[in-house]
Amino acid sequence: MRKVKPLIIIGIVVAILAIFVVKTANVYPFLFQLIFNRNISLKQTDSKINILLLGIGGGSHEGPNLTDTVILANIDPKKNKVTMVSFPRDLWVPDLTGNVKKINQAYADGEAIKKGGGLALAKAVVSKVSGQEIDYGLRIDFSGFIKAVDIVGGLDINVENVFDDYKYPISGKEDDPCGNSDEDIKAFVATASAEIDFQDKFPCRYKHIHFDKGLVHMDGETALEFVRSRHALGVEGGDFARSKRQEKVIQAFKNKVISAQTLVNPTKLISLYNVLAGSIDTDIKQDEFDDFIRLATKMGGAKVESTVIDIGNPAIEKYGLLEEAPISDDYHGLSVLIPRVGNGNFSEIKEYVSCEITKDNCIVSKSPQTASKN
Repeated sequence: MRKVKPLIIIGIVVAILAIFVVKTANVYPFLFQLIFNRNISLKQTDSKINILLLGIGGGSHEGPNLTDTVILANIDPKKNKVTMVSFPRDLWVPDLTGNVKKINQAYADGEAIKKGGGLALAKAVVSKVSGQEIDYGLRIDFSGFIKAVDIVGGLDINVENVFDDYKYPISGKEDDPCGNSDEDIKAFVATASAEIDFQDKFPCRYKHIHFDKGLVHMDGETALEFVRSRHALGVEGGDFARSKRQEKVIQAFKNKVISAQTLVNPTKLISLYNVLAGSIDTDIKQDEFDDFIRLATKMGGAKVESTVIDIGNPAIEKYGLLEEAPISDDYHGLSVLIPRVGNGNFSEIKEYVSCEITKDNCIVSKSPQTASKN
């Protein structure tokens, strides 16, 4: 468990404010409400607000609507606390339809059924897994993020550790055969180890990315590589390190957006609006935007707890709630994660999430049992 700054709320507010101010022809009623109306009227569950945050590749990425990032953010105004729970995209959810039942498929499945249905299905799935009712959902397209970073002139990021990732996917090459014939590919796909050996079979689809330690100026594409890298060698290869890199980029982007150079530049503001409006999907209503801004102001010094539902690391006596499922027909030959108490049994995850929200600093025992306070 690590404590971080309340950047998720800030990120949401920056996006909402940029869209609202530019989109609204007359901003004075909005400013009047923001300044003089102190009430916050948002949907709540037990005096708390649950927001599902999703990130998708979009554009030409393979599976553009598959969610690379799945985070449940629980906001507790009374305790001035935010709890963020990240779920791995390979978590298997049996209730999903189709052959691929990973949690990152939910938004894509919902959109395929009905335009605008992605958030509804993703919220229902994460609610089932976490045991929490989801009040709001927000999805951002990473391709839009790239453009937004470039519009503000790039970001200066302090890279804590030098790292290399030799398996970073190249956009646009998702279907490149890499010199293999159709017959060879069909034979390879039929093998039991196809998913494990996939990157060795199609090396042209991946590239090597490298980051030096220290202050690095990043354009949009580089910043995205920095936060999306999943196969970095060493300490930067874990989920917590990846979350910390995302935190740095969100902080830097937020600072650029609210800087004088951006706020007094109409061209930049309009460009940001055009990008954000086309890259964000949310069920937050326009008349609730000012409430979120007031909420962010109220919780400026909130305590934020961040945790990841994962397989843990027994070597350092850190135990997880998930385990790697055996490669089998039950999971269509895919490499997936399932609850350690059994496929489709999310009871232990629900207990842990509830513990984090109500108590925080909860631990996972070596053997399955109710989560307890550390």
